[in-house]
Amino acid sequence: MIKQTAEELTRLLERREHELADARQRIRQLEEALDARASEAAALRRISEATGQVVTTDDILPLIAEIALEVTDTESALVYLFNEAGDTLVLRATTDEPIKPLIGKLRLKVGEGITGWVAREKKHVALASEAWSDERFKFLPDLNEDLYQSILSVPLIWRGECIGVVNVRTKAPHTYTKTQVQLLSAIASQVAGSIHASRKVRNAEKSAAHLSTVAEVSRTITSNLYLEEILQLAVAATAQTLNFKIVALRLVDEEKQQLVVKAVHAASKDYARRPPLHIGEGLAGKAAETGKVVTVLDVKKSPDYKFGDIAREQNLTSLACVPLKVRDRVIGVLNCYTDRPHEFTESELAVLSTLGNQVAVAIENAKLMVKGALLQEMHHRVKNNLQQIASLLRLQKHYAGDRPATEVLEESIGRVMAVAAVHELLSREDLDTISIRKVAEQIVQATKQSLTLPNKRIEFRVEGPELRLSSHQANSVALILNEMVQNAVEHGFKQADEGTILVRLMEKPNDWLLEVRNTGDSPRPDFNPDKHHDLGLQIIQGLVRGDLQGQFTLIRDGEETIASIRWPKT
Repeated sequence: MIKQTAEELTRLLERREHELADARQRIRQLEEALDARASEAAALRRISEATGQVVTTDDILPLIAEIALEVTDTESALVYLFNEAGDTLVLRATTDEPIKPLIGKLRLKVGEGITGWVAREKKHVALASEAWSDERFKFLPDLNEDLYQSILSVPLIWRGECIGVVNVRTKAPHTYTKTQVQLLSAIASQVAGSIHASRKVRNAEKSAAHLSTVAEVSRTITSNLYLEEILQLAVAATAQTLNFKIVALRLVDEEKQQLVVKAVHAASKDYARRPPLHIGEGLAGKAAETGKVVTVLDVKKSPDYKFGDIAREQNLTSLACVPLKVRDRVIGVLNCYTDRPHEFTESELAVLSTLGNQVAVAIENAKLMVKGALLQEMHHRVKNNLQQIASLLRLQKHYAGDRPATEVLEESIGRVMAVAAVHELLSREDLDTISIRKVAEQIVQATKQSLTLPNKRIEFRVEGPELRLSSHQANSVALILNEMVQNAVEHGFKQADEGTILVRLMEKPNDWLLEVRNTGDSPRPDFNPDKHHDLGLQIIQGLVRGDLQGQFTLIRDGEETIASIRWPKT
């Protein structure tokens, strides 16, 4: 009986010890669960404090990465967010110092690698070891993935939409507990809501800033009537208000079908020296050809971009080419550059298109104002030039003598046509200056047709730079040149039947030189232009000294007779 009682007591004690051990195990589990809940509560409290105090996403994400690292007891954390288009994941934060230079640059497509799979399926992935052996894994050497065994990847979900992914990793094998997965998912959910709210605030601020920008640029460019100032103000205001590194404006040259740089806002002057682009050439040319905005994420990698050397020197990255349109007609392109990858949003492109239309209207208005002013000025100049022609006709009458009327009229017609050539060019040029080379070409062509006899074989040539003068000086030079070319034909080829007449323009350090060279007959040895009373020479001498403050010379140099005028630059 005693023995049986002792055995029962032993069994009872053993059972009690087992129950006590189970109770202690349960207590430890409860303590662990309590600690986990406490950690979760602490982590969520820190997240709440962080998201409640920090306004911008860029400030929130590094804190999220640090907290994710702590609550999962891991060694590396990375946070990805979708871009504005929602088709690419962009690395936005990390706890790894070597990887931080990749923030904003490293990109993954939806479905690409484990991270892309998580974003697409909206499910977490937990791999305890040899993560690289998973079929969804994609090796990215920049992330040092060969050093890490485990990974936990959790989607950032807000109201059923994935807006990003949080990854944590360890170098040694690591089994992620259900509590860790739930905790990181809870953090991700709260972060997603905060990021969504932050984006709404940022988008509202952007919209307000964009409207303000449009108003500011519009007010700036419409308050000025001068085209050059309008263009410069437009690029400066656009660059400063929208934070672009370079803004350049190209206008269409209708005659040459080219886009020519007219205004640039940039720290360096290299961009302003870029050559013209043909319509359809390069990114800006395509925008002008199609009338649609053209964007590129990185111009240094775009085969259609024509100035890669300057892009590398200036560190230019993203580009938006915005056509400037008036009544569906493209008159130019506004090029906007950033110094880091930037995907232009629909709202940004809408603002730029609105700005482009405002600038285009301002340009057209300025051109109309200039044309109106030019018409008034043209009226004044035509009146003055008609008086000049009347004076020339009176001189012609005085010097006519017994010469045939047809000969006298031919000379007068030549002088009138010289003035007409200047006015014809003035009506076609954009600026209030005249190309003397073009004037020379017209005078030479008219002289060749009207004064060259059929039996004379004279070669006419025009050489030299594109000298541009004010219309007043251009009138004087045209009349002088007409007299020199006519004299070369009449006196140089009176006897000679063939030869060359060369009109040559030359730029000197302080003045301009215009020569008419002919290989015809030589002047008489005793010929002195200062003492000769020929009307043509009188006209030349008077205009050179009176209007140009220059000098006229006539010499024989070897096989050539050279009539030249030299006058100072103004």
